[in-house]
Amino acid sequence: MTTIEELGSLKSSVLADIAGAQDTSRLEEIRIAVLGKSGTLTVYLRNMGSVPKEQKAEVGRIVNQAKQEIEGALEAAKAELSARELSARVASDAVDITLPGRSQHIGTRHLINAIIDEISDIFLGLGYSVIEGPEVETDYYNFEALNAPADHPSRSMQDTFYVRDMTGKVSAVRGESDILLRTQTSGVQVHAMEDQPLPIYVVAPGKVYRRDVADASHLPQFHQIEGLVVDEGITFGDLKGTLDFLCKQIFGPDRKTRFRAHYFPFTEPSAEVDVSCGICHGEGCRMCKHTGWLEILGCGMVDPNVLFMSGIDPEVYSGFAFGMGVERIACLKYDVPDLRMLLDGDMRFLSQF
Repeated sequence: MTTIEELGSLKSSVLADIAGAQDTSRLEEIRIAVLGKSGTLTVYLRNMGSVPKEQKAEVGRIVNQAKQEIEGALEAAKAELSARELSARVASDAVDITLPGRSQHIGTRHLINAIIDEISDIFLGLGYSVIEGPEVETDYYNFEALNAPADHPSRSMQDTFYVRDMTGKVSAVRGESDILLRTQTSGVQVHAMEDQPLPIYVVAPGKVYRRDVADASHLPQFHQIEGLVVDEGITFGDLKGTLDFLCKQIFGPDRKTRFRAHYFPFTEPSAEVDVSCGICHGEGCRMCKHTGWLEILGCGMVDPNVLFMSGIDPEVYSGFAFGMGVERIACLKYDVPDLRMLLDGDMRFLSQF
């Protein structure tokens, strides 16, 4: 077969392939196979030097003609197939406006924030104010002003994060730094007694930090709500009535409370408050360790030394303070078995509340 016949056969074959192409990707394969750097028609053009002199003009004309026809056929087929593909894509992506819309997932308040808001609203209804305090605190406000000097044994109850002090030294050892992450919101009551006019009725929610390993009942970072009342004639009966009302508002009117003597350095007398178990109704179960009661918070009358250090005359004024862990309240209210579940971010769990 002569070169001219080969070119005719090649052109017919390529034009047939172009006509039978079903999509633009197939057209691109044909273009590369024929007109690419190593394409069949490109090879003919490169080998024109080996064509006999008497055929060179005719072969050159036929090669160029074949190239033009193939390029034209490719262009026409590409335009048709591109339009067809676009129409198919538009049809497949079209929105049927008669179909019902897809509802967006609506988030909710996180359970921890919801409990903080609930407790704050209860005390706002009693005439209290909601205040805040610094999370990075000094040793004075976190311990000393709360009747816990440097050698006080109560400091061993709270393993503290100490941070960089003014000399640039970093330490996690008590006594080597004066700056720390607060271990309790109780320091806010000192700020309130120093800064606010009497009488004082405040609650202070916020984060606290302790060097605990996270487990079912402990977290290294959690939330507390501190309450403080300082006024003339405040008694332990006022404290009991306030906290009994709080427990019934949070857990329900049928829940009972009891006060057990305890020790805190900044209150005297001090107590821990229990609420009757909502699962067994005081009969005893695994949730309450068969006691019928669940511990929820600590409280007491503000120690006269704490009032005196904040510039308040303990002969004229008295007060009470209380503190509760928000995560613990949330777990007890909704029977959550593990504090860590509140921090996992699992929407299946969080969306229940």
